[in-house]
Amino acid sequence: MIVADAVGGVLAAAGAEVVFGVVGSGNFHVTNALVRHGARFVAARHEGGAATMADAYARMSGKLAVVSVHQGPGFTNALTGLAEAAKSRTPMVVLAGEATDARSNFAMDQDAVARAVGAVPMRAGDPGTAGQDALEAFRIAVEERRTVLLNLPLDVQAAAAGESWERLERAAGRLRDRPSPVPVDALPEEVAALGRLLMASRRPVFVAGRGARRARRELEELAELVGALLATSAVARGLFRGSPWDLDVSGGFATPLAAELIRDADLVVGWGCGLNMWTTRHGALIGPEAKVVQVDLERAAVGRYVPADLGVVGDVARVARQVRDIVEPSGPREERGYRSAVVAGRVREEGRWRAVPYTDEGGDGRIDPRTLTIGLDDLLPDERLVSTDSGNFMGYPAMMLDVPDEAGFCFTQAFQAVGLGLATAIGAAVARPDRLPVAALGDGGALMSAAELETVVRLGLPMLVVVYDDEAYGAEVHHFGPHGHPLDTVRFPPADLAAIARGHGFDAVTVTEPADLAGVAGWLTGPRDRPLLVNAKVTRERPSWWLEEAFRGH
Repeated sequence: MIVADAVGGVLAAAGAEVVFGVVGSGNFHVTNALVRHGARFVAARHEGGAATMADAYARMSGKLAVVSVHQGPGFTNALTGLAEAAKSRTPMVVLAGEATDARSNFAMDQDAVARAVGAVPMRAGDPGTAGQDALEAFRIAVEERRTVLLNLPLDVQAAAAGESWERLERAAGRLRDRPSPVPVDALPEEVAALGRLLMASRRPVFVAGRGARRARRELEELAELVGALLATSAVARGLFRGSPWDLDVSGGFATPLAAELIRDADLVVGWGCGLNMWTTRHGALIGPEAKVVQVDLERAAVGRYVPADLGVVGDVARVARQVRDIVEPSGPREERGYRSAVVAGRVREEGRWRAVPYTDEGGDGRIDPRTLTIGLDDLLPDERLVSTDSGNFMGYPAMMLDVPDEAGFCFTQAFQAVGLGLATAIGAAVARPDRLPVAALGDGGALMSAAELETVVRLGLPMLVVVYDDEAYGAEVHHFGPHGHPLDTVRFPPADLAAIARGHGFDAVTVTEPADLAGVAGWLTGPRDRPLLVNAKVTRERPSWWLEEAFRGH
């Protein structure tokens, strides 16, 4: 058994179920070993797509993701997706061949590059310990929620493994079967302090982030006791869907009502949520007299973006239960905290963007993106999984395409990279084949990632790809245009994206007015044996509502 076989085999034995990648000479053997031991290999057309697919797969499945890439350019091609995953603390192991001979064209300091984007660099550099190194990379990725680069030097990969396979397999089984660590209790004084703040509050709001995605029941029980309204960051969108107190997303995507009610809160509690500049609109959603609390696994996260009056370090669900056990209900249920018949009525009537009136600006061969998105929302089945790319368009699908729960929205935006949306939708679809995958892209991102259209077809994914086509990098047009700058560098001639999609094996429709959505309706009622791309020629005179807030962060 050579080292490459040992590394791939032991990762599969430890529980790596799916590996995304592009195979070259430097990762051929380790990838085949993973497959031989039961892992599924999903071939991407570009390493950047593979890394993003793996990131989305991990987010939506709750499982470790594995990426396999060639040394040198294969690794650098994956960097944007790797940076997104590292910033998001996605549990991922990246297996990369490594050229250690300085004379090789592929030689480079892969450790330094990984470290620069926030990943943890490791190396299986000794044939006598390479399998154990792979297991340690697996452990760090899962238990510490880190993106790990495991370098596989070419000469070591080809060497005879110095470890017994039986011993490695037993070690992998122990890692696979290890019970989840029991969350450490928060300090009693911090729990008590949070309880006092909640009982003193008249208008509390809970903002749940990625760290709270599995704590809905605990947060709703506590919120009911203290009369808190419920909101989420963008990555946790849908967590409280169905609750009459659900404000949906806090931040740039917030409805006017959500922004008003959050801004008027006297206590904002971030649960597994960084309360960053996007979630708080650069702090503008935190009222001047409001107290701020953050509940997080890491002390360093408290107060990173907005000053916090209290930090509680602990698991979100566990802290919520601890606080629930010490607080007293703040009056009759119908009058607790921020909850009243008036607020409930406003949330019911004004709590979604599609309820906000607007003047349709479509015409002359272009459809208003709001009208487009609301029309799609009416057509699509409830069990959907929406993934969105970055760009001027992104607020429309992120707010007007509803989702049934937190498993219905995949948002890879920690690095704010354009071009990740299609790969995100593919990885999410692999994780959740029970839902209709919907990829929302701008024309810029769609053309950046067009190679992965073939991946959608090859995998047989019944995906709906919606391209908001304004024939420009719209964010730049609306950011620089008002200042009189020339825009030739960010505007483009029309492209027949429908024809490009058909060339990859898609069905496709071009939408310029609401009646054209009949093509989508027909596809939805059919066999869906081929994916569908919607080339939506959207109006382009105005920026989306969130853009002004977005550019304040640049």
